[in-house]
Amino acid sequence: MFFGIFNSIMMIYFTAAVLPAIILLVIIYKQDKVEKEPVGMIIGLLGFGVLAAFCSMIAESAGQWLLPKFVSTHSQYYKIIFAFLVVAVVEEGFKFLFLKKRTWNDPNFNYRFDGVVYAVAVSLGFAAIENLQYVMGYGLSVATSRALLAIPGHLSFSVFMGTFYGNAKLQAARGNHGRAKFCLFLAYFSAVFFHGFYDSCLMVNTNNSMTLFVTFVIAMYIFVFFLVRHDSKTDRPL
Repeated sequence: MFFGIFNSIMMIYFTAAVLPAIILLVIIYKQDKVEKEPVGMIIGLLGFGVLAAFCSMIAESAGQWLLPKFVSTHSQYYKIIFAFLVVAVVEEGFKFLFLKKRTWNDPNFNYRFDGVVYAVAVSLGFAAIENLQYVMGYGLSVATSRALLAIPGHLSFSVFMGTFYGNAKLQAARGNHGRAKFCLFLAYFSAVFFHGFYDSCLMVNTNNSMTLFVTFVIAMYIFVFFLVRHDSKTDRPL
């Protein structure tokens, strides 16, 4: 009986942590109107997102040890630098690394919007395992706030990445390799910028920064909503 109750509780925690990411992934997957991506490939990309999360934990620990040697931890600048140069650079870097390694030369990557679907799958795999750690560590009390903020945040960063990533593949297919490289740079840079800004507002944690955070998140969610719709409607073959 004890183990039955324990298993039920663990299932509740697991569902609360992972379900928001699955719902968002299904929503984006359904926006791929022209040619759906193989489910097995999407599951594999979720796995790469989980791997990116574990790699990020190690790299961020190194950054957390190294950064105080150059910037005082009592400074607000430390929080901003940590948000951008440690958290955002590392997390979006591993996401982008596994995204490109797995999908760039895959024959299924034959439409521009595929880039968005792939980037979102990797990012939500990352977000799901990160969220599971938080929910297991801090309880169900954090599940709602993270379902409304952290997971959609990762989704938003990945939509920016995926939009430029899909355009990079389109330019490469047309032989415009210079433009393709620039789009790849923008794919990574845009995700780092928005992720870093998001986290720095939270880490600074002043009245002004929280007001800015709420305004930023609302504006970002609205923009991403219309960006996904636009990219889906204007999808084209490579």
